[in-house]
Amino acid sequence: MPAAVSGDTNGDPTLANMAFPERSQARVLTHTLAGMAQRPAIVAAIPQLMNAWEAKVIDTFKQIQTRLEDTPHLLRLGRLFSETVLIEVGGDEFYLSFEKGHIVSVAHGPSRKTPWRFALRTDADALNKFWEARPEPGFHDIFGLVKIGRGRIDGDILSLVKNLRFFKEVLSLARAKEELAA
Repeated sequence: MPAAVSGDTNGDPTLANMAFPERSQARVLTHTLAGMAQRPAIVAAIPQLMNAWEAKVIDTFKQIQTRLEDTPHLLRLGRLFSETVLIEVGGDEFYLSFEKGHIVSVAHGPSRKTPWRFALRTDADALNKFWEARPEPGFHDIFGLVKIGRGRIDGDILSLVKNLRFFKEVLSLARAKEELAA
């Protein structure tokens, strides 16, 4: 493989400029990246976006909480479910605490002090697709997310399976309602 393609320049500045043309426009030290001064501005904007995303997810869980209170058949299904569940979305942790089928708290993590019974781990895009009114195949169910490689379930699987219908229907309460055409 030619040196210009592999990035191995052996100290030759001409080959370094051919392999990395952005370096040839200004004198750049070999241990720095070109355009490094511009990167902190991009990184500084990311926490604001993440906070907006986290707020959206927490609002969605609060909507699930209010819809659950208006759904008596789910409260009956979950009457024996009193656990804390971890929902991890792209590294952000959210703890849903259930008490006799009611969501009593939604807490943002990470927290090493909050014990959880089982966890659903997925990415933000997969969760958005899961919450669509008519999700694509694979995004319609938590086990569908696992099957297509976009989700993972950890912890006490027996507790999840015992309350599977309740938990799946609670998470699907966030799905957008489609307006029926007359």
